[in-house]
Amino acid sequence: MKILKIEETDSTNIWLKENEKVLESPLFVYCVTQTAGRGQRGNTWESEPGKNITGSLLFHPLSLRAENQFLISEAVALGVVELLGKYGIQAKIKWPNDIYVDNEKICGILVENVITGRDITRSIAGVGLNVNQDTFISDAPNPVSMTQITGLTYPIDRVTEDLVSTIESNLKGIITPEELHENFMEKLWRNDGNFYPFFDRKSDEPIKAKIQAVRPDGTLMLITDKNEVRSYVFKEIEFKTDIKSLKTVRRGR
Repeated sequence: MKILKIEETDSTNIWLKENEKVLESPLFVYCVTQTAGRGQRGNTWESEPGKNITGSLLFHPLSLRAENQFLISEAVALGVVELLGKYGIQAKIKWPNDIYVDNEKICGILVENVITGRDITRSIAGVGLNVNQDTFISDAPNPVSMTQITGLTYPIDRVTEDLVSTIESNLKGIITPEELHENFMEKLWRNDGNFYPFFDRKSDEPIKAKIQAVRPDGTLMLITDKNEVRSYVFKEIEFKTDIKSLKTVRRGR
């Protein structure tokens, strides 16, 4: 996969959309400074220039049905987890596609697909990975970086190359979706059979539940402590995290 580095842009997802007609895919573009990075729910993504990986993948799936589009999210998320594992950081995937270390968010992923008929004809996957940033000033509740965890400083270009390699490897798993999905479930945050606090936005109530499954379309299935089976799409359920329980002392500090 080709890798392109640019100095500055508002959003690498937007940059790819504006330039995709003259670009060959698959392609990963990343920038030194991203001025308006986007996350889920329209949130901005805080990234100190030159300290993190802010990039996006342009990818044209072959014969991938729209109902199976969540496989792209699974592959990209697994690629990030695999990368972090190579650097000695054990991470999990918080549904649908944030990456967590313990209760702290180290990476956000934003996948945007174009669907023609029943097939996905173009996918852009934005990745914001906290690498060398040691101070976060936004009101995000629980960010963490690789350097905060290990105390080490990492060469951004080299980590980007490693990231592209692991994502590319996992994207090949789309042709064997059962294995890819099994790996995703094994790496799913809080998928350990225990009950955790959630807030059900559909019924406007706090609940305790455990993860039962994630369907091929990305729907999250929960079982409550009252033995009710509930299903959720993105934005319908909120994972509750006790911020007070977050680690105050990390390795390397």
